[in-house]
Amino acid sequence: MELLVIVGLVVIGFFFFMYFVPFNLWIMAIFSGVKIGLAQLIFMRIRRVPPRIIVESLVTATKAGIALTANDLETHYLAGGNVPTVIKALISADKANIALTFKQATAIDLAGRDVFEAVQTSVNPQVINTPNVAAVAQDGIQLVAKARVTLRANIAQLVGGAGEETILARVGEGIVTSIGSSKSHKEVLENPDKISKLVLQKGLDAGTAFEILSIDIADIDVGANIGAKLQIDQANADLKVAEAKAEERRAMAVALEQEMKAKAQEARAKVIEAEAEIPKSIAEAFRSGNLGIMDFYKMKNIQADTDMRDSIAGSSKE
Repeated sequence: MELLVIVGLVVIGFFFFMYFVPFNLWIMAIFSGVKIGLAQLIFMRIRRVPPRIIVESLVTATKAGIALTANDLETHYLAGGNVPTVIKALISADKANIALTFKQATAIDLAGRDVFEAVQTSVNPQVINTPNVAAVAQDGIQLVAKARVTLRANIAQLVGGAGEETILARVGEGIVTSIGSSKSHKEVLENPDKISKLVLQKGLDAGTAFEILSIDIADIDVGANIGAKLQIDQANADLKVAEAKAEERRAMAVALEQEMKAKAQEARAKVIEAEAEIPKSIAEAFRSGNLGIMDFYKMKNIQADTDMRDSIAGSSKE
C-alpha cells in the first residue's frame, strides 16, 4: 500500500516537474536554432506565460528569417496581445515586401485591429459597397446611386485611423455633392464616371486606415421628381395662405358691417329719443308762454306741407 502511494507521488511529481520544466520545448528550440534557456521557460510558467506559444512563435519567425527575442514576444503576450497573429502578419508582410516592424505590428494588435487581416488587405485590396445614396440634381430630378469602393489598408495609419464607416460616409457625401452640382440628371446618367472622378479628387481617405484605389458607380436609377413635388407643395401652401387672407378680409368686412349696423341702430335710437322729447318741449313752451296757439298751428301747417312735398317727390321718382 505504501509502495503504491510512493509510486503515485513519484508520478505526480514527475508530471509536475515536466510541467514547470518543459524539456520538449527546450529541445525543439535548440534544434530549430532558437536561443532560449531552460530557466527562461521555467520563469515563463511562473509568470503564467504559455511557453509553447512563445517557443512555437519564435521557431516560426526564425525559420522565416525574422529576428525576434523571447522577451519581445513575452512582453506582448503579457500586454494582452495575440502573439501568433503578430508573427503571421510579420511573415506575410515580409513576403509581400511591405514595411512592417514588430513595434508597428504589436501596436496595431493592441489597438484592437486584426494586424494579419490588415496585411492581407494591403496585398489583396478589399471591395465594399455603399448603401443607396439619394441626391437631387439642379433640375429637380432625384437620382439613387450605389458605388463600389476598392480599399487597401494603410499600415502607417492603422493606429488611430478611421475605419470603413468613415469611408462610406465620405463617399456618400461626395456622391450627393457631385449629383447636386450637376445642372441636369441627364448629364449624370450619360457620364456616371464623372461622379467617381469628382469624389476621388476630394481625398476622402485622409486620416483613415485605408487608401482608396477606385470608386466605381455600380448602379444609378432615376427617383422621384422632387422639384415638381416642391412646386406642388409650394402652390398648396400659397393657396392656403390666400384662403386664410381672404377669410380674414371677409371676417373684417362682416365685423365692419356689424359695426355700421350697430352705429345706425344707435343713431335711430337717438332720433327716436329726440323725437320723444319734442312733445315735452312743445308743452313746456306753451306753459312758459314762448309758444302761442297760432305758432303751433303754423308749425303744423309747415310740417304737413313738408310731408306732402316728400310724398310728391317720392311719387315722381317712381
